[in-house]
Amino acid sequence: MTRIRIHPALVQGAVSFTRPADAALRPWRLPADELSLFPSPDDGLVMRAGCPSGVRLRFATTSPWVEARLRPSDPAGVSDEEPFVVDLTSAGIVVESRRVENGAMRLALEPSTDCESTDEGLPIYEIWLNQARGTLLESVEIEDGSAFDIPADIRPRWLAYGSSITMCRTAYSPARTWPATAARRLNLNLTNLGFGGQCHLDPMVGRVIRNLPADVITVKLGINVYGGASLGPRTYQPAVIGLISTIRDGHSRTPIGVITSIVSPSRERVPNAVGCTLEDYRAMTREAVLRLQEHGDEHLLLFEGSELFCEDDAHLLPDGLHPSGAGYELMGNRAAELVLPRLGV
Repeated sequence: MTRIRIHPALVQGAVSFTRPADAALRPWRLPADELSLFPSPDDGLVMRAGCPSGVRLRFATTSPWVEARLRPSDPAGVSDEEPFVVDLTSAGIVVESRRVENGAMRLALEPSTDCESTDEGLPIYEIWLNQARGTLLESVEIEDGSAFDIPADIRPRWLAYGSSITMCRTAYSPARTWPATAARRLNLNLTNLGFGGQCHLDPMVGRVIRNLPADVITVKLGINVYGGASLGPRTYQPAVIGLISTIRDGHSRTPIGVITSIVSPSRERVPNAVGCTLEDYRAMTREAVLRLQEHGDEHLLLFEGSELFCEDDAHLLPDGLHPSGAGYELMGNRAAELVLPRLGV
């Protein structure tokens, strides 16, 4: 077999990388050289940024199989019993979901007739990393004599910011989160900046989005601010306006979709510690978008969370907050049909 060391060119959907002492590559969804500038308690933003939701290996090969060597790199307190599952996709279709054991996993590669390929005819594949567990990437191995390439990617770039409902820890598998489901349907190059419990409109996250390449951007706002009571009537709307304005500094004409919170029945009309209900945050989000539009932002659109997940779907909220695996796929399909096309992709 031929061993290929994993390097950043093989990886998509990451913002940065580090190499621990064992020389494996670790992807991050925030700039690794600035991690000390982000909130980082044990359950904080930095820990979530180390979980590679939406990150994947993308390659082209004639090998009949590929063996990926990767292992979890979790902070203290994350159970080893949590599944460490990856997905293989081809032409946007999930070919196989596989649990990684003992640091390695072999996947059969059988290109379909509609498989995406390079100009030289090499079929293209993606291996989606586990959305909920930090991952160290060592190598991929292919059959001796097989061609191997890292194909150019000309797909539109979609950057999605949000909470745990965008990170999708409880999705069936990493290619079946709602952003991944929509990206596969529309053939988009996804960067997922969903951070469980940590979508608080941080100015530093706004700077990250501003600096990343993107052809379309979505920001799904409100639920973490409600849950953490981190912003109230005086501060939430200015924070939304500030976030979008910061992003605009680097994306003056990029379509941006602002999405309000999906339904959460027990939170709709119950005030949090700063006196705001979930519906209050939706109303403030709408008002912030309207103000920006009236100020001249012609490339900013508002979407209601109910366009992705509405009251009739509440039976797909096992804990009353997070969708089930089926709920996330429902959201992804609706995003591909109702949201992203209106943003031009």
